[in-house]
Amino acid sequence: MHVILPDGKQLELQHGATALDAAKAIGSRLAQDALAATANGQLTDLMTPLPDGAAITLITKKKPGDAAPLFRHSLGHVLSQAVGEFYVGKGFPATAVKRGVGPAIENGFYQDFDLPAPLSEEDFPAIEAIMQGILGRNLDITRADVGKAAALEQFGYDPYKVELITALPDDEPITFYTQGDYVDLCRGPHFPRTGALPTAFKLMSTSSAYWRGDASNPTLQRVYGVAFATQKELEEYLERLEEAKRRDHRKLGKEMELFTIDPLVGKGLPLWLPNGTILREELAAFLKEQQFARRYQGVITPNIGNLELYKTSGHYQNYSESNFSPITVDDEQYMLKPMNCPHHVRIYASKPRSYRDLPVRLAEFGTVYRYEQSGELNGLTRVRGFTQDDAHIFCRPDQLKKEFLDVLDLTVLVLKTFGMNDVRFRVGTRDASSDKYVGSDENWEAAEAQIIEAVGEVGLPFTVEPGDAAFYGPKLDFVIKDVIGREWQLGTIQVDYNLPERFDIWYTGEDGQDHRPVMIHRAPFGSLERFVGILIEHYGGDFPLWLAPRQIAIVPIADRHNDYAHALEQELRGAGLRAEVDDSSNRMNAKVRQAELSKIPVMLIVGDQEQEARAVSVRERGAAGTSERKGVSFDALKVELLERYRARA
Repeated sequence: MHVILPDGKQLELQHGATALDAAKAIGSRLAQDALAATANGQLTDLMTPLPDGAAITLITKKKPGDAAPLFRHSLGHVLSQAVGEFYVGKGFPATAVKRGVGPAIENGFYQDFDLPAPLSEEDFPAIEAIMQGILGRNLDITRADVGKAAALEQFGYDPYKVELITALPDDEPITFYTQGDYVDLCRGPHFPRTGALPTAFKLMSTSSAYWRGDASNPTLQRVYGVAFATQKELEEYLERLEEAKRRDHRKLGKEMELFTIDPLVGKGLPLWLPNGTILREELAAFLKEQQFARRYQGVITPNIGNLELYKTSGHYQNYSESNFSPITVDDEQYMLKPMNCPHHVRIYASKPRSYRDLPVRLAEFGTVYRYEQSGELNGLTRVRGFTQDDAHIFCRPDQLKKEFLDVLDLTVLVLKTFGMNDVRFRVGTRDASSDKYVGSDENWEAAEAQIIEAVGEVGLPFTVEPGDAAFYGPKLDFVIKDVIGREWQLGTIQVDYNLPERFDIWYTGEDGQDHRPVMIHRAPFGSLERFVGILIEHYGGDFPLWLAPRQIAIVPIADRHNDYAHALEQELRGAGLRAEVDDSSNRMNAKVRQAELSKIPVMLIVGDQEQEARAVSVRERGAAGTSERKGVSFDALKVELLERYRARA
């Protein structure tokens, strides 16, 4: 057999050769330094036979991060071994610890256990010390193919491994990975020895998990860990976690009185408090202005619809797991609205349309409902009832490109307005091998080609993700990176030839014949709930003036300044600015501190000198820190603040 090296040269090897064999053939130093490899672009370990003709690249200890999924998976095995040793040290037999799955995940790994006694996070330091000891032993990690009978004999004490082994086809190879006296059923791949694994890891948390994700199965204990190639990367990650905790929208949402979720109302159904309602309405007003300038027409649709509507669209069949159950009304079945698009299609169909009428752009802040499992609910970012900034454009095929580019321009403008400038663009296409997609190959190919052509035309870098399309059409997703480096999928644009066919909608062409329109689905925010949750964390609650629910705090130094402070408040509120006076009995410094804790961006402090001069002392919070100005003319400041508010600065 042969493999192809990065420089294009072919390396002849014995049949069944591994990446380690390839490294040895090149040089003993490379074989010593090698940690893993890629074969035809896929990560593999040094122990797994290579396919004949594979293009390979060897990964060495100079760049262990290139093999992060491998060392994270291997550290999961080290965790599993360490937990076994931990319980043996407590007097339990080695067979008392039974194990579920333990994959590598983003930034780390987890392992599921059935334990003789519960594990607590207080035990983590002791287990981490055992793990470091296993790394220090520099145990070889070896791979072996075994038969099903031998595998069952090895793990006869463990019902979870027995279940996995029994389910494997008789002719499918079963692989074991061994390090020291620890053996596990595993497909791999792994690092070659424990001493090559990075020491920059930390156990983070523990939780319950159903075996194989099925609530009818036993509950296991899951232990999570994180791991990085260097200690610096680990420390930076832990710092980001702490910063994420400080910015947690659930914490800030409560402190700033933006929203609440009341168990009596229902899980995943947020209640917008007055401050949060202001924030939400400012966002809606901003987008409505942009839509008005682009000739969108507003519509309103009900929160439920006839079940036949969603069967016709395909949402009932294709999203059955996330739909709420139908309800019967007067011998008809209705369902909570999972999507706005079928309603907008029926609005389009409410009267005849001519080619001159198109494009028709229908926009709605429409509330929809989807069932999410309780364990997946998370503040505002994962809810059961949410409002989409939804719009659907019905256009002629010759108008599609221009309309798509206009929506793309709008979405980029929205993200830039909120300082979300680190964006990657993801084109979701269908997986041709899946049967979940509706419509003809011709329509799909046209829609996918038009999205890729439009994105390429404006020079945006993008990736293509097969299988990521909606069931009715391909899409362009906007994935933003926030100020602490986390990625969020926000806006989306979808091209749809299929719903117009399913609903049999038309327009009369210039030739007097009926023609099928094309639909564009778009939502720059995605949903107001999710967008606000992300926005809270992106700003850390320190919103710019125009978005801040509480914009201006007026702080009188003494009681004799209260009347002046209230007069200024009335003028500011009359101009449309959100101002409030803190006329409590607290000292001035305590009032200033309270305004800062409440994240009010502008504080106006008034005393004798300010009152005599119709002036204020200004203290502002901002991205660059706190700034102060004394003796500022109130009239000039009011004009300045109004201009900033109207400019959304």
